[in-house]
Amino acid sequence: MMIGVSEAASEKIVEILSSANAQNSFLRIGVEEGGCSGLSYTLIADEQKTEGDILLNKGEFSLLVHTNSIQYIEGLQIDYEERGMIGGFTLNNPNAKASCGCGASFRMENYRGEVKKCD
Repeated sequence: MMIGVSEAASEKIVEILSSANAQNSFLRIGVEEGGCSGLSYTLIADEQKTEGDILLNKGEFSLLVHTNSIQYIEGLQIDYEERGMIGGFTLNNPNAKASCGCGASFRMENYRGEVKKCD
């Protein structure tokens, strides 16, 4: 299982997890149905490792990925960009056939997911 994390994204993840008020927080990366392209990424701080999770140690922090999401995000590259007053994580997914303008939703060549209006 390969997920790349840039230095800028690593620094932001460490900052987020240290402010999560949890001793052993992980960044959980996943995929769920929805979004304007059919599948949406999820990035959340999580303290619970569950059965079916894969733990990826990235040095100062660890990522959790459930086995159900691997087929959608294998090879994902996570970056963080500061842009004026807003900044955010950018996700470059080699498996995505199409992505929406905001970059939070995508679809695969062989699976479209369930298209829903973005929040």
